[in-house]
Amino acid sequence: MALDFRRSWSDEDLDRYRDSVIRFVENEVMPDDEASRQRGNVGHAIWRRAGELGMLCTDIPEEWGGGGGDFRHEAVIHEEMSRRSLTGLSNSVHSIVAHYFLNHGTEDQKRRFLPRMARGELVGAIAMTEPGAGSDLQGVRTRAERRGDHYVINGSKTFITNGMLAGVVLVVAKTDTAQGARGMSILIVETEGCAGYRVGRVLDKIGMKSQDTSELFFDDVTVSTDNLLGGKEGQGFFQLMSDLPYERTIIGVSALAAMEGAYLATLDYVRDRRAFGKPIAELQNTKFKLAEIATTIMVGRAFVDRCVEKLVAGTLDTATASMAKLWCSEAQGKVVDECLQLFGGYGYMNEYLIARMYADARIQRIYGGTNEIMKEVISRAL
Repeated sequence: MALDFRRSWSDEDLDRYRDSVIRFVENEVMPDDEASRQRGNVGHAIWRRAGELGMLCTDIPEEWGGGGGDFRHEAVIHEEMSRRSLTGLSNSVHSIVAHYFLNHGTEDQKRRFLPRMARGELVGAIAMTEPGAGSDLQGVRTRAERRGDHYVINGSKTFITNGMLAGVVLVVAKTDTAQGARGMSILIVETEGCAGYRVGRVLDKIGMKSQDTSELFFDDVTVSTDNLLGGKEGQGFFQLMSDLPYERTIIGVSALAAMEGAYLATLDYVRDRRAFGKPIAELQNTKFKLAEIATTIMVGRAFVDRCVEKLVAGTLDTATASMAKLWCSEAQGKVVDECLQLFGGYGYMNEYLIARMYADARIQRIYGGTNEIMKEVISRAL
C-alpha cells in the first residue's frame, strides 16, 4: 500500500492548481537550480515568470492584484518547492511581506506595493535580524529618526532572505528608543536608486545555496513618512507578532513536504540499490526505518492539515502554530537524517537530492523564531 499523501483541505480545483504548480516547478525552476546554487540566487526573471503564471501572492485579494485564493493555494506552492528542495525562489518570505502590507498597510501602501509584488516586479524581504539581535527583537539597534515629513534610517541587518534581489524591504527599526517594544516601527524601503541603501555579502550558508541571504546596510536612508507601515509609530512589535501564525504554519507545511520528498527519493533508491544479492529495500533494517518514517509523516500530516484548515478559517492561534513549527522542523531533521543513512556514501554527495535536503533542513529549527523560543511561547499558553 502506497503512503497516502492526500490533504484533508484539498479539493478538485486545488488538485488542478497543484498540477499547474508542478509544471511550473519542474519546467521553469528545476532546470536552473544547479546554476542558481552556484551563483547564490535565482535572478529576477524567474520571479517575473512566477508572477505571470499567477504563482505569487495567491492568497492576496484580487482587488490588490493577488490571486484571490486562500492559504491553501500558498501551501501547494510551498509543498511542491520543498519536496524538491528548491529554496532559491523564496516565495514564503515574499508572501509574508505581502501579508504585512495586507494586514497592516494603509490603503495607499497596499495599492502601491501589492500589485507589483503579485506580478513579480518587486521581490519582498523583511529586515529584522541584526548582528546583535536575533530572536530578541527588542534588542534591535537600527534607528529611524523622524525629520519633518521623512524618516532617516541608520543601521545594519543580516541573514536577510531575498536580500540581494529585494525591490521592497520592510525594515524593523526603533522610532523611539525610550519605549522598548512600543518604540518599534516598520519602515518600507524601495531599494532601486535608494541613496544610502547597500547590499553587503550574499552569505555563504551550509544549505539553501540558491537563496540570496544577504547583509543589508542603511546609511542615512531617507524615506517619506508615507512609508511607515500602517501610518502610525510604535506598532512594529504588534505587527510582527500578529503575523507569526502565518509564518510558522508555512515552516510546518514546508517541513512536512520535505519529509515526503525525502521519503519518496529514499524509497526509489533502496528499491534499486542492491546489497548481499538483493535490493536493500528487502533488508529488515531498511523496512523498519521506512515504516518509522512513513508513520512520522502520516502523524504529522494530520496535525499540519488541521493547522492549515484553522489558518484558513482564521482561528489558528500562535501557540498551535508554534507547535507546528517546533514539531515539524524537529521531525524533518530526524527523518532526512535517517533517509540519508539509507543512501550510504551516496547520501553525502551533493549531486543527490537527499544531501541537499539534509543541509537545507537545519535552518528550519532556527528561523521564524528558534525552537527554544517556540517552547517558551507554547509553555506560556499552557
